[in-house]
Amino acid sequence: MGKKLTSRAEDYSKWYNELVVKADLAENSAVRGCMVIKPYGYAIWEKMQAELDKMFKETGHQNAYFPLFVPKSLFEAEEKNAEGFAKECAVVTHYRLQNDPDKPGKLRVDPEARLEEELVVRPTSEAIIWNTFRGWVQSYRDLPLLINQWANVVRWEMRTRLFLRTAEFLWQEGHTAHETKKEALDEAALMNNVYATFAEKFMAIPVIQGLKTESERFAGADETYCIEALMQDGKALQAGTSHFLGQNFAKAFDVKFANKEGKQDYVWATSWGVSTRLMGALIMTHSDDNGLVLPPSLAPNQVVIVPIYKSEEDLNNITEVANSILTDLRAKNITVKYDNRDTHRPGAKFAQHELQGVPIRIAIGPKDLANGTVEIARRDTLTKEVVNLNVLAEKIESLLKEIQDALFNKALDFRNSHITEVDTFEDFKTVLETKTGFISAHWDGTTETEDKIKELTKATIRCVPLDAKEETGVCVYSGKPSARRVLFAKAY
Repeated sequence: MGKKLTSRAEDYSKWYNELVVKADLAENSAVRGCMVIKPYGYAIWEKMQAELDKMFKETGHQNAYFPLFVPKSLFEAEEKNAEGFAKECAVVTHYRLQNDPDKPGKLRVDPEARLEEELVVRPTSEAIIWNTFRGWVQSYRDLPLLINQWANVVRWEMRTRLFLRTAEFLWQEGHTAHETKKEALDEAALMNNVYATFAEKFMAIPVIQGLKTESERFAGADETYCIEALMQDGKALQAGTSHFLGQNFAKAFDVKFANKEGKQDYVWATSWGVSTRLMGALIMTHSDDNGLVLPPSLAPNQVVIVPIYKSEEDLNNITEVANSILTDLRAKNITVKYDNRDTHRPGAKFAQHELQGVPIRIAIGPKDLANGTVEIARRDTLTKEVVNLNVLAEKIESLLKEIQDALFNKALDFRNSHITEVDTFEDFKTVLETKTGFISAHWDGTTETEDKIKELTKATIRCVPLDAKEETGVCVYSGKPSARRVLFAKAY
């Protein structure tokens, strides 16, 4: 599989980029800032999608699909949203190419084919969806409207990195309309909780739920809930957001309903989303200098079986046992692959599956057949043990749960040991440069102080934790009164 990865300690960013490419997850494409998600990477994303989609449907949401293009006039309708995304918008102005008379064999934009109205390639879909909702909502009987779409969006980023920040990325975006403010607030909190549950249960990533400050909120939102995770290099990563939009979009697009008293009222709204950025979070939370480490819940192959043989007869005998193991494991809903490629030696297969983070590897050779045993190797701890065939299926089943829990607990221990309370700005800067991680500090609540701290340290307020207790103190920077601590960190 080529030379070893750069170590995380040597260059974390280089390690990440190399790992994404070498593990066959994704690669840069011919389009600047856009990526090709390769089959192995897409298989992980599909598992994420499947689990999230199930959770959305269990909370009453339905999937729909809306256009990629948003007429500029609709995009402008909600002013804060338009201003917030304007600099990242790709815009379609023409609808046809023609042969270039000055350059034979080349094409140019047909100057006669200019669109009457320019189309924005969606950076997010509030505008087109709320324009549609206007026709779907007339009465309180039409509410709540709980819609999700799986889609791609385009945000013209200047500095890109595979999965973490690309000009085009895949995501889901929920958009809901409600009768009351309380219902919408409850929905925004509920979906943030769904994201937190998914991150912790399936991704084995501990997250902190919180609220964004006003300057960090989604453009057009009255409140933004978020889940924040901590990567191994001590930087934070925003893993999901859920927005209470108030009546801003309802008023911008005139989405009214007749309430139970027969009076016209504007609906209350939410939107919420996670993206392929979760792939970056998954890689950076668990992986090591040998490659990917995947939690069993999201691994495309939870188990791989590698035969070790010299003769055709050996292979036939091993294959017979391997097929029996396949049947037993699949009966327990364990995804397993038998890697019987004759183009790769066992050592090369071991290296590939280690690099790609397969949680458990089973090796079977002639001696194992004679003893009625197999050798199993754990990817997370790189430990091996010999197990009898008659207890193998049960052993694998319990081991997968053990690995899932161990990955979460390891990440939780790291996160908890990297939350540091500070009370002075000197300590703030020292922790940021030496220990990194989340810094719990008092803040006076002003955007001016928030901006100044960011300017001086590059640290931002990641969130006001939902479980932050009221605790009077003084702002770490200004010395002004503060009612509670917030979490600062450098972030992706």
